[in-house]
Amino acid sequence: MEVIKLNDQYIQPFVSEQEIEQITPYAQLALSQLLEGKGAGNDFIDWVQWPTSYDKEEFQRIKQTAQKIQSDSDVLVVIGIGGSYLGARAAIDFLSHTFYNEVSPKRGCPKIYFLGNHLSSKYLNELLEVIGEQDFSINVISKSGTTTEPAIAFRILKEKLIRKYGKEEANRRIYATTDQDKGALRSEADENGYETFVIPSGIGGRFTVLTAVGLLPIAVAGLNIEALMGGAEKATALYQQEDVSKNEAIRYAMIRNILHRKGKQVEILANYEPNLRSFGEWWKQLFGESEGKDHKGIFPTTANFTTDLHSIGQIIQDGPRNLFETVLTVKESPSEVRIMADEKDLDGLNYLENKTLAEVNQKAFQGTLMAHTDGGVPNVVIELADMTEGTLGQLIYFFEIAVAISGYLNGVNPFDQPGVEAYKRNMFALLEKPGYEKLADQG
Repeated sequence: MEVIKLNDQYIQPFVSEQEIEQITPYAQLALSQLLEGKGAGNDFIDWVQWPTSYDKEEFQRIKQTAQKIQSDSDVLVVIGIGGSYLGARAAIDFLSHTFYNEVSPKRGCPKIYFLGNHLSSKYLNELLEVIGEQDFSINVISKSGTTTEPAIAFRILKEKLIRKYGKEEANRRIYATTDQDKGALRSEADENGYETFVIPSGIGGRFTVLTAVGLLPIAVAGLNIEALMGGAEKATALYQQEDVSKNEAIRYAMIRNILHRKGKQVEILANYEPNLRSFGEWWKQLFGESEGKDHKGIFPTTANFTTDLHSIGQIIQDGPRNLFETVLTVKESPSEVRIMADEKDLDGLNYLENKTLAEVNQKAFQGTLMAHTDGGVPNVVIELADMTEGTLGQLIYFFEIAVAISGYLNGVNPFDQPGVEAYKRNMFALLEKPGYEKLADQG
């Protein structure tokens, strides 16, 4: 059964098959460069074969550690920023109960909170209040251990852990996902005996969701990481094919590249399920950091329908024609609600009697699709069979391959992120970090 299907019939008025044929040889070249390791950024392409080559021994340790955390902790605090938390959060939200933290204790899993992805003292203080006297553990994720946001969060949470348990027990409740050999966090972990997991040196942060970076929190949430990796493994066979008529990830990359050359500067990843919102945040980083270089790239943003149809729907429908939509839609709803008749029918909804909410949602999707394409907005539809681990594993790999091909087609290195450091240099100077004072004087 196809768990992911690319439906591109709604871009046909905007992109012709002739255009796709003309760009196909370049896409095939990009794929061969990626698979053979001959393209730009080839030091960071280990993710390409990761679903089949991942460390099976570490994978077993991840499962064992997840069981330990489930047995001794009411709360797991995941500390990381960017790719160090977005993938795990996306997967947990995609696969779990919408109100996971409210129901997790009944399912034998700890509540999971994410920290270290901003500098809000309000959020931090309120999280400390929520943790209170509950038993908790920390999964700190950082290749270097010196990134400002997670480093501050770890320092504060570690202090709370030591106060509660003493240093020896606190060390047993800290799990560090970091570089295998170097960095401040690696040194601290070795010195204190933290259980450690590896961020592979050949995989950049935004591609690490299928490594220990994402897998440990996902496993702690009680989700099936074997099925997740199995879905990704199936995706390698599908999306490494040179025949683009069978490779939907590459076809998607070609379509968005053609649209970009026609002046489409913004891509909206839209969904009709609230559990897909965090996936959109992961997707934004993947595409934004990979493509946005040399004054090139499509600006990635998200929309959550039908909610946002009542806010930004107007500008999508009638605003500038510089955007297109990629819509995630789920064929099989994981749960159902049926609409019943009301004797007075004051809200005028009796015409929906016996229809399911999923049916109404589907018609909203279809109606929006027609309205937006009629209004000049190209729509690419990615149909998901369900919201299970196997489907998610395949979807993650689909977008990873697509963004790599898109980057190469646009002449950029999709595996670096030089612009991310600019704000840090200014912030350090303003904070008078040693070595940055001269820049502060210039301001």
